Formats: sequence, structure tokens, C-alpha cells
Amino acid sequence: MARINLLPWREERREERRKRFLLTLTGVVVGSVGAVFIAAQIFSTAIEHQQARNDYIGKQIAVVDERIKQISELKARRQQLVERMRIIQDLQGNRQVSGRIFDQLARTLPDGVYFTSVKMVGKTLSISGAAESNNRVSDLMRNLEASDWFDAPTLNEVKATTAGQLDQANVFQLTVHQTRPKNLEDDQ
Repeated sequence: MARINLLPWREERREERRKRFLLTLTGVVVGSVGAVFIAAQIFSTAIEHQQARNDYIGKQIAVVDERIKQISELKARRQQLVERMRIIQDLQGNRQVSGRIFDQLARTLPDGVYFTSVKMVGKTLSISGAAESNNRVSDLMRNLEASDWFDAPTLNEVKATTAGQLDQANVFQLTVHQTRPKNLEDDQ
């Protein structure tokens, strides 16, 4: 029988497998490192892209906030203008009324009575004045009650004062509500 030594052949094969394994292992390691590097680059690019989009959205939000602020300022200015227009329209509409009130005050004033101050708050007139006697004050109140422009005169105070030896006057304060005659209310 012939003796054949197969050990060197097996060692060569084992060495070849080991080299192939190391080559494959090196390839896998290089491939894995390359894949990790490519994945890191892809993620880094995606993060940068998302940050750019977030920055753009932030800038657009700032622009929209500025516009909202401008709109709020415009609304406030508009409200002020509307309020001014309403006041002007009220003044234009009441311009005739002021003249009529003073005319009616002059018409209702009896002899021996004079006003020292007339003040209007809302629709209420506060009148201060002096009269020769209490009867003159009563006449004034009757005349105000009879007027179409005034309603509910109320006497707040009457004081008798002596300005000199012979002059005697009664100082009074009264309030009266201003109304509009029925025929003027129907016109408007």
C-alpha cells in the first residue's frame, strides 16, 4: 500500500480559507464602515435640510406676526376714526339743538330773573341764577315745564341774599332735563 501524505494539502487549503475569511472579514468591515459613513451623511443632510426648513418657517412666522401686529394697529386706528366720525356726526346733528336750547332758555326767562351759569351734562341742564323774588323762580319753573324742549325742572336750592341796603335777591340752583319735541323726533 502506498503512503500518501495529505497534510500539506490540508494546510494549504486551511491557509487559503483563512486568507479568504480574512479578506471577506476585511470586506465586510470596510463595507460596514462605508455603509455607516453613508448613513451618517444621509442623516446629517436630512437634519440640515430640516433645520433649513425650520428656519424658513420661523422667518415666515415672524413676517406673519408682524403683519398681524400691523393689522391690529390698523384696526385700532380704524376704531379711533370711526369713533371720531361718530362724535362729529353727533355734533353735526346736535348743532341745531344747542341753538334751540339757548333760544328756549331765553324765551322761558321771566322778567327779574337772570342766569349766572348754565351747565349741560348729558341731557341734564344745571342752571344757577338770581331772581328778584321766589315768585319769579316759580314762574321760571312753570315756563320750563311748559316748554317742548325741557322736562321735569327740579329746584335744588334757593337762598335769600342781600347785596346792599335796598337790593334783595334770591339765588337759586335748579336742574332740568332736555327733551326733543315730538315733531322733531318724527322728522329724524
